[in-house]
Amino acid sequence: MSQDHSQKHVHSHSDLKGRNLLISIILNSLITVSQVIGGLISGSLALLSDALHNFSDVLSLLVSYIANKLSKKQASFHRTFGYKRAEILAAFINASTLIIVAILLIIEAIKRFQNPQEIESNLVIWMSVLGIVANGLSVLLLKKDSKANMNMKSAYLHLLTDMMASVAVLIGGLLMKFYQVYWVDSLLTLFIALYLIWMGYDLLKDATKILMLFTPDDIPIHKIVEEVNSLESIKNFHHIHVWQLNEKEIHLEGHIDFEDDISLSKFDEILQKIEDLLLKKYDINHVNIQPEFKKDDAKDMIVQD
Repeated sequence: MSQDHSQKHVHSHSDLKGRNLLISIILNSLITVSQVIGGLISGSLALLSDALHNFSDVLSLLVSYIANKLSKKQASFHRTFGYKRAEILAAFINASTLIIVAILLIIEAIKRFQNPQEIESNLVIWMSVLGIVANGLSVLLLKKDSKANMNMKSAYLHLLTDMMASVAVLIGGLLMKFYQVYWVDSLLTLFIALYLIWMGYDLLKDATKILMLFTPDDIPIHKIVEEVNSLESIKNFHHIHVWQLNEKEIHLEGHIDFEDDISLSKFDEILQKIEDLLLKKYDINHVNIQPEFKKDDAKDMIVQD
């Protein structure tokens, strides 16, 4: 009964994530169209850069939405892990687009510094206010899920940086309106771009580590080997691989050389101890052990397959 309740809770929470993403997609599509029109009419590069960032938000939110749907699909003979890495791939794509958009904005800002242009500040002000309101609502919708999911975090960061960019554009619009300081438009664009790179780098690095099957930073393999080797009947724990499938699953596989030619039931007892140890101390929730007895193979802790 409790299991059914838990499954219903997971499904409803996942559906809520999908709904919030869909609302954010609609809001950001409206912002993008409005800011492109406003940027072209006003001549504001900062507003156009904000629109470009918003467009990247729409794409990233679409990627996140699709990944969220795919991650629910069941495993099959052709996809034995299902689509569990869809959201990690989405995070990687979204972080990459953040950095690419930032580089494009830096190039345009430098060009505009060399040739400042008069800008219709009133339109810039109103469009930036629209961006702040709509992005602020989207940020609130995704904030909770961003703390526990890399895909949602990537979407959340896109929206948060865009809301901050809109605040910067608003400040720039006010300065241009009251002080005719038009070069501030390019300066704000440059700041927005640098902030995008700063926000996107860590997310891109984390997603890349998972996609490359790197050992999670908080998994001390040497310590794990020492603890497993100290268990009864175990001679040597070697040929170890540890990787993160997604944000919920850490996998470990390895070979264990036993002191004696033990029975299968005895091996199951020892395996249970290993699984309990790895789960409680290191959050490793998927363990695959190959038992060996006097097998002639490499006994190194790490073996290049």
